[in-house]
Amino acid sequence: MKLTTNKRNIPIAIPSMGEEEWLAVKEPIEKGWLTQGPKVKQFEDHFAEMHQVKKALAVSNCTTALHLALIACGVGEGDEVIVPAFTWVATANAVLYCNATPVFIDIDTSTFNLDVKQIKEKITAKTKAIIPVHLFGLCADTDYIRKNFPQLKIVEDGACAAGASLYGKPAGGLGDIGCFSFHPRKSVTCGEGGMLTTNDEKIAAHLDMLRNHGGSISEEQRHHGAKPYLLAAYDIVGYNYRMTDLQGAVGYVQLKKLLGFIEERNKWAQYYAEKLADVKWLRTPVVPDGYKHGWQSYVTFVDEAKAPMSRNEMMEVFQQNGISTRPGTHAVHMLGAYVQRYGFKPEDFPGAYAADQYSMAIPLHNKMVKEDYDYIIEAIKSL
Repeated sequence: MKLTTNKRNIPIAIPSMGEEEWLAVKEPIEKGWLTQGPKVKQFEDHFAEMHQVKKALAVSNCTTALHLALIACGVGEGDEVIVPAFTWVATANAVLYCNATPVFIDIDTSTFNLDVKQIKEKITAKTKAIIPVHLFGLCADTDYIRKNFPQLKIVEDGACAAGASLYGKPAGGLGDIGCFSFHPRKSVTCGEGGMLTTNDEKIAAHLDMLRNHGGSISEEQRHHGAKPYLLAAYDIVGYNYRMTDLQGAVGYVQLKKLLGFIEERNKWAQYYAEKLADVKWLRTPVVPDGYKHGWQSYVTFVDEAKAPMSRNEMMEVFQQNGISTRPGTHAVHMLGAYVQRYGFKPEDFPGAYAADQYSMAIPLHNKMVKEDYDYIIEAIKSL
């Protein structure tokens, strides 16, 4: 590989922001209402409309969204929750926060999503819920889960899936509760932040209380009410998982750009697939019929038996030539905290193990230009 003379610097991801986002925070700063308030509400309403759900509730991040979603589904001590073994650790950690047990299931390496055909063997009398992860922006097969396991509460981990859909139905309304992330590596961001979605009004009311210390009304409602000097009732134990209006203002502006961002990413994802089709050792992402990919990231799979070098070696070569790459994510059952707690071995979930060792995300974001994509494609082909 001889690209260093014209080396570029291409991050794995970079937020696409500008003056509009900068100006969006002006109003809450000038008005002095910085915590959860009207800007958050505007963000929530637009998110609900876009994702075709009755309610959307903003929170501090997707991990706290997962935590609250499980509580709202009644998950507690002694319960079991099925989660894919290949996902970001937060998916499983949220189960532990509820004093419940994560029960891992292997993945289909062609999609990186949980293998729905393995769910049945994991269900016990203690199974309360399942968390299908829409990994990298491709929806998990929630239709299969709902049809075959109607007794399970479905909490969608849609951290990567804003704007994605399954058979025309957007992520976030495919299960009982959806959870989204606005971390800077996501398609749209407000720094940190998360969103809960549901079509169940009762669940939404419960979530609203849980994110606000368990209060019967929000701080904004109290301050703007007839008796702002009286505190709210606190009849349940809740959390401070609120989003600020500064984040809500930025999130709303970003959300208006989401569909355009995804359209652009989809164009370049197709470009990658076309130009890399003859690289026999690299498998590019699959998008089954009826699925709309959110393209949070572009994750390939390296066949080391055919590749000129190991995945980690090529990632080092790419790094030296200004191309940032990453593993897709990690196999949670191989992480120290879970090995120590449950005694897992890497081979317990062979699909997750393979994805952990051989997946490779290459840059795909809205700050890239054609020259960046061509440089990456040339780098891969020149190994």
